[in-house]
Amino acid sequence: MEVTPNHTQAVSGWAAMDASGKVVPFSFKRRDTGVDDVTIKVQYCGMCHTDLHFINNDWGITMYPLVPGHEITGVVTRVGTNVSGFRPGDRVGVGCIAASCLDCDHCRRSEENYCDKVTLTYNGIFWDGSVTYGGYSDMLVAHKRFLVRIPDSLPLDAAAPLLCAGITVYSPMKQHGMLLGEAGRSLGVVGLGGLGHVAVKFGKAFGLRVTVISTSPAKEREARESLKADDFVLSTDQKQMQAMARSLDYVIDTVSAQHSLGPILELLKVNGKLVLVAAPDKPVELPSFPLIFGKRTVSGSMTGGMKETQEMMDLCGKHNITCDIELVSTDRINEALARLARNDVRYRFVVDIAGNGSRL
Repeated sequence: MEVTPNHTQAVSGWAAMDASGKVVPFSFKRRDTGVDDVTIKVQYCGMCHTDLHFINNDWGITMYPLVPGHEITGVVTRVGTNVSGFRPGDRVGVGCIAASCLDCDHCRRSEENYCDKVTLTYNGIFWDGSVTYGGYSDMLVAHKRFLVRIPDSLPLDAAAPLLCAGITVYSPMKQHGMLLGEAGRSLGVVGLGGLGHVAVKFGKAFGLRVTVISTSPAKEREARESLKADDFVLSTDQKQMQAMARSLDYVIDTVSAQHSLGPILELLKVNGKLVLVAAPDKPVELPSFPLIFGKRTVSGSMTGGMKETQEMMDLCGKHNITCDIELVSTDRINEALARLARNDVRYRFVVDIAGNGSRL
């Protein structure tokens, strides 16, 4: 399991041992709490679609045994001697990143997610050569740089998915000026799932007119009534799509299935911006005419850096933004994974690692 002698802290968790799609109880050891480390008792861990891809080895890079989970919230139990920003009892979170080089231009700008040597919270190789194990476990040791403080106003369970889904949509929204509160600006959100529903919440919190774009007519009621979206467009209905042509300043595309960007680009105003935050397993279709004749821009974005993640979490605390979740006990992780594979969740599963129930 670990390849260094300083891994002495016994941990109970849940791991995939092969590509069967199942996780099983798994005992392993984590590193000692180093001088720059923070040890956390894990309370909750969100279940991301990425977990499913790694469990099934969909991308051919999984290192088994795999302990998934990168939407982790918990309470500090111990800190290293060089740690001054955290103390035992603090409510904290760990997202997608376990380590980076700390010295490149990206790291100096707190864009650790784009560091060439970034190490993921699970299925990565840490500085000491060990394989990283994620949040489907009862404790975690994190370097002080790679955790954030959870505001007291946010429940730890519903805040957990913000550490991936939240920052994944917040980062490009900030980069492209969507959160400046400019009157009359409009946002389209393609797909209403774990990422999409948070994008809608951010858009509404910052005064944007939000349109949900979906292939599912059943999502309209959810979008309008539960999430207070201003408009809903069925992307398979050509008349609805044509009626919305050139009406949006921004679009965030959260769909992980293969699809054409052409019809979506037509919804943008001249000089509009489309951001991809999902990763379809096959290339998306990108026709040139909607780009050329609309002076439109297509870009991508992947999670966010640590400074930005703390900023997002603080804003969520201020605006009371959380994820809509379904809490899952540890004995039902496999059931939840099976439902996640069918997209049968509104909108994020969160594993109750500590068995505390909801609303800590």
